[in-house]
Amino acid sequence: MGCLQIRKYPDPILRKKAVEVGRMDREVRRLIDDMTETMYGAPGIGLAANQVGRPLRVLVIDLQKPENNDGLIVLVNPQLTESQGEIVYEEGCLSVPEYFAAVKRYGEITVRGFDRDMKPVEIRASGLLAVVLQHEMDHLDGKLFIDRLGPITRDIFKRKWKKKQKEGQA
Repeated sequence: MGCLQIRKYPDPILRKKAVEVGRMDREVRRLIDDMTETMYGAPGIGLAANQVGRPLRVLVIDLQKPENNDGLIVLVNPQLTESQGEIVYEEGCLSVPEYFAAVKRYGEITVRGFDRDMKPVEIRASGLLAVVLQHEMDHLDGKLFIDRLGPITRDIFKRKWKKKQKEGQA
């Protein structure tokens, strides 16, 4: 196992829609293990495969909070099947370092997919887990949290990001 390079905005792989995993094999299992190690090492609470240069519909999440007993969640080919309500949460992203913004998402969701053994999984989530699931699933569709910002906030982000690039910080 080893830590993988996390791709940073504006890397084109982050805009690529990930493809479904057809079958679980040694390569996909290794990717899951490496993604998990990379997420913990970053440190982060979620990571999608295209963030490490692999456009496959795989994500890992661990909220790493004592009050949350979920532990590591591995989802292969996740799909949002139910949604309701609304939550606004301050989000950040390992692919958009040092930038945080309030993002509006569904407050309660149900997601279906498969675990690392390709056994069906259904997760009903609210609060932070719902936010992180939606954030990571957006990555699998080639979207970043900055795409969910209003036009003025997104414009401010782009100007700040260009300035950071000129200064060699991005």
